[in-house]
Amino acid sequence: MKTQKVWFITGASRGFGFEIARAALEAGDRVVATVRSQPGQLAAILDNHPELDVVQMDVTQEDEVKVAVKRAIARFGRVDVLVNNAGYGMVTAIEEATDAEVRKQYDTNVFGLLNVTRAVLPYLRQQKSGHIINISSLFGYDAIPGWGLYGSTKFAVEGLSKGLAVELAPLGIHVTVVAPGLFSTDFLSTDSYVTAKTIIADYQETVGPMRSGADALHGNQPGDPKKFAQVILQVANTDHPPLHLPVGKDAIGMYQNNAAKVAQDIEAWLPVATSTDHDHRVAA
Repeated sequence: MKTQKVWFITGASRGFGFEIARAALEAGDRVVATVRSQPGQLAAILDNHPELDVVQMDVTQEDEVKVAVKRAIARFGRVDVLVNNAGYGMVTAIEEATDAEVRKQYDTNVFGLLNVTRAVLPYLRQQKSGHIINISSLFGYDAIPGWGLYGSTKFAVEGLSKGLAVELAPLGIHVTVVAPGLFSTDFLSTDSYVTAKTIIADYQETVGPMRSGADALHGNQPGDPKKFAQVILQVANTDHPPLHLPVGKDAIGMYQNNAAKVAQDIEAWLPVATSTDHDHRVAA
């Protein structure tokens, strides 16, 4: 018999977060869904489900995060699955992005994820159980012009997830970092990603097509977000979840291409890369 789980899902107003919340409720689970604004709107869309609590919370505001997590525990008594989904994209050449723009990107995609994880972990440690699912991206495997800065936040999420996994395994807590490819969410709509205010003409050849092309791709992505949500439910309900999970043929391809390029570089430079040990010294 399936055990009812309690989910804590960030960025649940739309896209992956929304679909995961809906799928979890349909599966008979309980859901705390966090949104930055208009919690009543999401609750209404999900038919004011009795096992749903929609909480207004900004992941970059640590005090708000702590209050939201305490509310989840007060309402449902525990958290079994944390889905760190909140984030946004930015199209820019790395040089073009200002310090403020870079920090804002990292505040949400990386430090926001850390805020939520730190707030939830004391309860998971007390339970000696739980599952943290961090949403990364195919851009967390390799670089695409214009998406390098955003991708770097997902490289950080990949690294943080690996670190969490080895630290939390002895405590009975699982970690999975999921890297979706392009899915037909709102991620590529103009109100879901930003562009840097500065544009440098020298990057027109590489970044320029991304500035004009992201919008054109919106609605034509290959992935079905409802099917993605079912993958997340399957991962959350297995006894031996993966640490790394690229989802989508494009994400698998990005991982494989990057792995092949790294292996090629290492092989070409192997004699040099392995020449740095101290010379053997024979004792006099």
